Parts: sequence; structure tokens; C-alpha cells
Amino acid sequence: MDTTLRFSDRVSNYVKFRPSYPVKMIEYLVSSVGDSQLKTCADIGSGTGILAQLLVPHFANVFGVEPNLEMRIAGEKFLSDQGNFRSFPGTAEQTGLSDRSVDLVTVAQAFHWFDRAKFRNECKRILRSDGHVALIWNNRLVNTPLLERYEAVLRHYADDYNEVNHQNISAEQLHEFFGGEYERKEFPNKQEFDLQGLFGRLDSSSYAPKPGTKNYGIIRKELTESFKNFSQNGCIDFNYRAELYWGRIKD
Repeated sequence: MDTTLRFSDRVSNYVKFRPSYPVKMIEYLVSSVGDSQLKTCADIGSGTGILAQLLVPHFANVFGVEPNLEMRIAGEKFLSDQGNFRSFPGTAEQTGLSDRSVDLVTVAQAFHWFDRAKFRNECKRILRSDGHVALIWNNRLVNTPLLERYEAVLRHYADDYNEVNHQNISAEQLHEFFGGEYERKEFPNKQEFDLQGLFGRLDSSSYAPKPGTKNYGIIRKELTESFKNFSQNGCIDFNYRAELYWGRIKD
């Protein structure tokens, strides 16, 4: 499947159940860039606008570049009242943005889908001479019994989970992308779900089995049992380590 189409039928759950990003992470990034109110940010793979929403208060302009029509429409609707947000139907490798037009490129939860070499060249084209790139992920932890079980269930019943897992991106690949050293920061993040929220979070993922498939029912049965065993007051915590990798792309 074309990777830009993987989330077309996941948009509703993506909007409702995907986590945002820590305010402290955004504050750190903005302070590191400097004079952000005079600068332009391009959020590549902007999806439904989760990260862009946090960026628009800090930048003069935020360009959201998203190839998936359904995701892009959701993002435009979500940010319709933000006058400094503009939406573009480009890809990471061909954004459609002008040469030397942005000061910061951000990518949240999407870099692992890109052709890294082509995206690197595109960043060099659209960034101004002192521009930066920031790569961001919410890295789901396995630090509770339920999250350990959730991970095990995905590895066993979600067919391409291991292949598309963003944690497959290595330090060596990041070093190659930046062309040398880069900064790394991490911040705690968390969601709280009831059982239906847990299912919604699962179904927001491109690798989750779809209704009508054998593993769809099996996963729900497994997670229902785990939820009964480990929930407290009808809820469970979904814990993340939000990771930020940022720097300049060097020749």
C-alpha cells in the first residue's frame, strides 16, 4: 500500500485518540530556535494538525504539508480559526514550498515513513541558511503490566507492526540524516483511557487489524481481559516518552 494512504480510514480515531505533545517540549524547541514570532515553520506530514496546533501561537507562519487528503481536510478543519496556518498537499520529498522559505522544519510521528535521503535534500532546499529540523515522536512505553501486554499483543497479532514501528529508526540513521551531531531531549507524556478509548487508540494505528478480519476480534478479546485485570477505577494510563531530535542539516 502507498504509505500516504495508510491512514485514510483511520482519521476519526486519529483525531479522537492520538496524544498531543508536551507543552514543555514545544517551549524548549521554540526557545532554542529564537525569535520565533518572526519566523516560518513547516510541519511536514502534518496530519490532523496535532503538532501544528501547538506551533501556531509561536510562529509568524506555520505551513502544514500533508499528502493524505482525508488527514489534510481534518487538519484544515481543526485549525480553521488560525490565520497564520496554511495547508499544502505536498509530500516530504516534494513539499511544494519555495526555496529558502522556512526557518524550522518539524516532523511529528512521520519521519519513519519518509524517503530519508530525498527528504534531507528537500529540507536543504526549503530551509534558510540558519534553519533547523526537529523530529518528534511519542514513544509508547512498556512500563506497566497492561502496556507490556499491549505491546505483546501487537507483536503477535498486528501483521506489519514490527516492519512499520518508528522505533526501527536508529541513532546511525539520524546521524546520517543530520550529517553529524544533533540534540536529543525527552519529556514525559501520558493519556488516560477507558476500554473504548483503548480500542480507539489501537484503531488509530495503521497496523491495527480491521473489522472483519480474524485478528480484529482476537486483539479485542486479549485487550478486554488485560483491561479487566489492570484498570483502576475504569481507566488505564498510556505512558509515553516524547522524544525530540533537532539540529541543522550539515553538508
